[in-house]
Amino acid sequence: MTIDTEKFRFRRFVEEMAKNGDVEVIESRTPLAAVADRLEGNPNGTWFRNAGPDGQELAGNVMGSRSRLAASLGVEERDLLSEVITRLRTPINPVEIDAEDAPVQQVVLRDNEADLTELPVHLQHGEDGAPYISATLDFSLSPDGGRTNVGMRRLMLRGRQDAGIDLNAPSDLRAIYGSTQGNGDRLPVAFAVGFHPADAIAALSMTPPADELALMGGLRGEPVPLVKCATSDLRVPADAEYIIEGYLDAEGWTEPEGPYGEYVGYYGRLKQNPVFHLTAITHREDAVFQTATIGGRNMATTDTAQLCALRTEQAVWTALENAVREPVAVYCPPATGGMYNIRIALNQRMPGEARNAIAAAFGSTADTKHVFVVDSDIDVFDDAQMEWALGTRFQSHRDFVSSSGYRAVPLDPSLEGERAGSKAGFDLTRPFGRAGDQEWKVPDPPVFRQRPHMPVEDALKDGPKYFRELMEAAGSDDGREIVRQLEEYYAAGRIKRLEDGRYAIE
Repeated sequence: MTIDTEKFRFRRFVEEMAKNGDVEVIESRTPLAAVADRLEGNPNGTWFRNAGPDGQELAGNVMGSRSRLAASLGVEERDLLSEVITRLRTPINPVEIDAEDAPVQQVVLRDNEADLTELPVHLQHGEDGAPYISATLDFSLSPDGGRTNVGMRRLMLRGRQDAGIDLNAPSDLRAIYGSTQGNGDRLPVAFAVGFHPADAIAALSMTPPADELALMGGLRGEPVPLVKCATSDLRVPADAEYIIEGYLDAEGWTEPEGPYGEYVGYYGRLKQNPVFHLTAITHREDAVFQTATIGGRNMATTDTAQLCALRTEQAVWTALENAVREPVAVYCPPATGGMYNIRIALNQRMPGEARNAIAAAFGSTADTKHVFVVDSDIDVFDDAQMEWALGTRFQSHRDFVSSSGYRAVPLDPSLEGERAGSKAGFDLTRPFGRAGDQEWKVPDPPVFRQRPHMPVEDALKDGPKYFRELMEAAGSDDGREIVRQLEEYYAAGRIKRLEDGRYAIE
């Protein structure tokens, strides 16, 4: 099998997006201190061709839009979720290649040559504890060594070869690291920096335990080329831009890490976390370093919100498949961090399915707080239509669902230190079985069909008619002659109106 180690390269994707105008290119020298401000609220990705004192290449916010995530899989935005679900259900096992064929090991830095401070790492938020490497995929082995776990997390620089790492709970890496505690064992871990968006989608996916390298292959649609790390037995993507190798020490949660501007849009507090110790940095000769946008006031344009939204949608859709007969669409607005608010469209087959959908979404993720369910005539991607449905199809005494005592993610500041929180559901569907009632019909512009011309009276003798149908029958362009004819019928007492507004002749 011939393996193309350029097809899913981060640089290649950045170049493609730059050609489309979705990534802006900055050729001039950019201080690392200016990077975060340039990325904040920017709907486009940014490629700094000359970043920091060494003039390194750095790209940020590349995954900060749904359109770019869709483009990474070669699909339209509206088809993104269904495509992700389909591909995740068809994993493809990776293939291993030799080190000499692995672009990510074109340059290998070990021992004192490996230095985290030589990388173009920048301070992202004003009160962060230190510069962070924010765009990483972490690779570790399950306790039995049978599968590779892939996740996403940050590294706070503590020195040239040390970094803090947040092992948030619950997470697979936290569980794997916990299994080494008490044995005095170091946990080998490696981080990829500069990776294809498909790999990030796979890393954040919510699936049953599996070898997540195979899930990455499923998202790519072909095997991921792997190479053995230079200083451990871990296998990592051979086509990445950078690999940062090392281990988590055996001492446990010992060192302060943070604060940090978190993916919910607020600062996370100072935490005690393990320390990552660097053993090697490998990279391509023309590597592009990657940074991710996280937190801030413009959540919808951040990498993390877009990725989290897709992960949440996947979890909700999976829950809906067993809860209702005909789910139509799921959307999680990234402005909420991609977690808290869920929109669901469905075709109700039976009374109560909207409530079932709400209950299913409540249990899908710990982050879910507010669920809005609409009929399929509402576009869940359209804020205006959602507001209209909330305004006209919702009565709080009848259609509001509230429940408490759910496990929640502590980063939500509204919890005020509690470990459990409340969830709310909004049933914005029309009353079951009444979609055809006139008061629930949505007005559309009249559409006129070509019919043989006939007098208004003949048309009415054929049966009751809406005014539009009378215009069709008479071949009228504007309906004024119809009004004049109806006037005569009114005067003669020969016309009446039915409850649905149609005209009928006496």
